[in-house]
Amino acid sequence: MERGGHSRSFHVANVHANTLRGVLVQNVDRASTLMTDENRGYITVGREFKGGHYAVNHKAAQYANGLFHSNTAENFFSIFKRGVVGTYHHLSEAHLHRYLAEFDLRANTRDMSDQDRADAIILGGIGRRLTYRRIDKLAA
Repeated sequence: MERGGHSRSFHVANVHANTLRGVLVQNVDRASTLMTDENRGYITVGREFKGGHYAVNHKAAQYANGLFHSNTAENFFSIFKRGVVGTYHHLSEAHLHRYLAEFDLRANTRDMSDQDRADAIILGGIGRRLTYRRIDKLAA
């Protein structure tokens, strides 16, 4: 999540270094500054960022290190979790990418008026087909 910018969420199989590196390299500009928590999976890929890699240590009750913190991403995730508990109650892993896309849209259009948001959503659907495929057919 870009501070003050756009979010892009992904369901990943695990949080090992290779998995995290793949997602970060494909989606984050290497000139950026990477701000994370203390997860060791970020150490190696963090060296690839020209802006540097800064981590906070939540286990030591550190939530900010000067200007560096992961609160933006944590806030996004807390809103997502509240949506799960308060609205959906249960998520299907097969549809998790759709739930994440909804919350990305909410975060990325948070500064728009309702009219502008509706216009953007409608424009985003032009030229696209809405199809229905059963989950059991996708798994086969």
